Order: sequence, then structure tokens, then C-alpha cells
Amino acid sequence: MGATAAIATFVVDTSSADLPSGSSEKAQKAIADTFAAIIAGAGSEVAEPLLRYLDAAHAQGPVPIFGTGVTAAPETAALVNGAFGAALDYDDVLSMMPAHPSAIILPAMLASLDGRRVHGRELIDAHIMGVEVGGKLGLGMTNGHYRRGFHATGTLGVFAALGALIRLQRLDIATARQAFGIAATMASGVRRNFGTMTKPLHSGLAARSALTALRLAASGFTAAPDVFEAPAGFFATYGVAESDVNVTVNGLGKPYVIVDPGLALKKFPCCYATHRAMDGLLELRAKLACDAASIDRVVCRMPPGGMQVLTYPRPVTGLEGKFSLEYCLAAGVLDGRYSLWTFTDAAVRRSEIAALYERIEVVEDPACRGGDPQFEQRSSGSRGLVEVEVRLRDGRTERTRVERAPGSPARELSWNDLHAKFMDCARQSQRVSESAAQEAFEAIRKLEQIEDVTQLTDLLR
Repeated sequence: MGATAAIATFVVDTSSADLPSGSSEKAQKAIADTFAAIIAGAGSEVAEPLLRYLDAAHAQGPVPIFGTGVTAAPETAALVNGAFGAALDYDDVLSMMPAHPSAIILPAMLASLDGRRVHGRELIDAHIMGVEVGGKLGLGMTNGHYRRGFHATGTLGVFAALGALIRLQRLDIATARQAFGIAATMASGVRRNFGTMTKPLHSGLAARSALTALRLAASGFTAAPDVFEAPAGFFATYGVAESDVNVTVNGLGKPYVIVDPGLALKKFPCCYATHRAMDGLLELRAKLACDAASIDRVVCRMPPGGMQVLTYPRPVTGLEGKFSLEYCLAAGVLDGRYSLWTFTDAAVRRSEIAALYERIEVVEDPACRGGDPQFEQRSSGSRGLVEVEVRLRDGRTERTRVERAPGSPARELSWNDLHAKFMDCARQSQRVSESAAQEAFEAIRKLEQIEDVTQLTDLLR
């Protein structure tokens, strides 16, 4: 059996009983986290131009654009909700892709419902399957795909969403293979657009493309049924010398990605590559009981490759600030905390921030490989370790090493942590009331028992 057929068969034939213990709760946490990111994205800088685009597209329909009160046609709704989910860089992370799968998977699934009653358990199972497909494709592709300049959220995320849709919509194997072939032609996204509105658009485009591929295939549209393994197919075109689709196929369900290595749910609304450094800085600032006036110098040592996506040493917009380690450290020095406001244009352009840059040193250090046996397979936010050193004007110096970011599977966010994030994101949306957000959060916690997921989605319109 070829690779495309094997992946399609796995998605279609795997039973709910085969899904591992604990996977349901992990998926529910990711779904809660993603809804939070989407409604917060409705209050972000990408919302206004996207809603203008929606209006100009005359794409009326029944699917809610969460946090706005607006509805749209399914594929347009998938685009906008997907972009909202990634707008603040608050969406989850799967380092083995490396990508942000749930902000693609959930909008695509919700846009596909088309009035059909879907049980919460079905949504959970489909999410688990989507994460599995995306993660194992990333494992087979290797990080060389990302290093070439592809943004795997767009290029591999479309297949993650499609895997979830195939499961949710109960496609047969032959149609699923056609859908994968169609989606391969729409896989897109380049890292050069990081720090702009187009970076979150990659998530929206992937969600829309997955839904389009599914609908075209279900309508009888044809594509190559062997698109992953064929010459001039997806792996041959998008991969590197080390890419091997057989690694993907042989790894399906062994173990399930949602459980091992698991998703990281972000504590901070910015690029995941900055999170360990930010966590270390806050730890030292609290330990030394210091502030910006008393700090003489901050030195941050990153692992080799740790700076590859942090390309804005002197950002001038909030979006650029999310991809600036220098800014993230300066903001931590000045404020002693991070919030959604930290990554606004006004926050980035503060004169007090500019004055701190000369006191911050960022370097890649081979010593920060840390003996990590999977160093080359990990993304820039999870490989090796990060070391942060703070020197005070009075001569005191402290340093710390951070191997895993807060919110990573090794330091998992609790339901209480997620509740705080969810409510903060609802406030950012400026439309979802506190009572509706509270009710929605509790509904997600009970998602396995909800007979119709519109009971949840109606609360977040």
C-alpha cells in the first residue's frame, strides 16, 4: 500500500476505542486554548482588514466569525477564523511539525458542519486525528523543510486540518486520497512573512484550503491518489534529502502525537522561540527583586539555530515585537510581566524600551545544545536549552537555565491557567461577555458530553 493510501486508511479506519487514554482531555485543552486565541484575534490588528475583505467578498453565509457577531460562507469563515486564531501568536505549538495545528484544525472543522448536529466526542476525535496527521507528516519531512523557508503551519497544517475533516465528515478512503491530492496543490506559506499580517493568514489559508479540498473531492473532483510518495509529489517537491514519507506512515499512532510529545499551549502571546528566555528573565527579576533601573545588563544565550525566526532586533510594530528576542527581554526588564498589551505598537515604541536595548545581549552559544539527543529534530523553541544572566548595578549577578518553556508538555498549563487565559482573551475580543466566556469554557470542559457543538459555538459569536 502506498503512503497516501496508508495515511487515508489510518484516518478513516481507526476507531475511537483505539485512541489512547488521556488523549481526550489533552484535545479538550487544545480546543479551549484555540477558542481563546480566536476570540482574542477578533480584537487584534488583523481583524479590521479581514472584515473589510469579508464584506467586499460578498461571502454571506451561516458560519460565525467568532467574537464579531458576523457570519460568512463556510470557506471564508474558515479563512478568517483561522487567521484570527494565529493573529496574536497565542496559538498552540507542535515542535515536531514545527507548526501551530489547532488554529487551522478547529476553524476548518467548525466551518464544515453545515447545519449538521455534531457530538462533542466527534469533534474531539477528529482533532486528535488532525494533530496526528500533521505531526507525523512533520516527522517525515524533518525540520529541513522549515529551514528551507517554508512555514509548516501553512504547508503541513492544511493536511492536519484535512485529516480532521476526513474523520469528522466520514469520507471513504478513495475520496480521502483525492482530497489529499487536491490539498497538496494548495499547500503554501513562507517564513519571510513572519512579523506581518500574512503570517497568521497562513493559518487561515490552510483552514480554507482543507475545506475546499474536502468539498471538491466529495463532489467528484480528481487529483493524484499518490501525492505524498510520487515523483514530483509533495515530499519530492517540498522535502529535503532527509525527508522520508515512510517515517510518517510507520509512525502513525505509535504513539499518538497528542499524548507524546504533545502540544505546547502558550503562556505568552508571541513566537514560541522566545518563551524560555522570557521565563528565565522573569524568574531572575523576581529572585533579585530588581527593576529596570537597577539592571546593568542582560545576557541571553540561545542554542544554535535558536534565533532563526527572531529576525527583528529593533522592532517598530507589535507584530515585529513578537519575533524580537531583544524586545521581549526589554519588555520583561521594564514591566516585570507579559500581557496582550505587551505586543501592541504603542508598547513596542516606548522610549523606555529603546533605552534598554544597549543593555541586552543575545547570542547563539554551542554550549546551549545541552547534550540534547534530538537537537536537530527539534524546533528553535524547544531544542537544547536557554541561559539567561542578569547583572545588577550593585555587582550582583544571577543566571538560570531553562530547558522547557512554560506551557510545554513537560510544564503543562492547568485548567486554571487555561481559564485565566480564556477570560483574558474574551476581554480582548471586546464583544464576548464575561458570562458567555465563562459558560463556553465550562462547556469545553464537558465537551465529551455535549450532543451538539453549536451549544458551545453560539456562546462565542
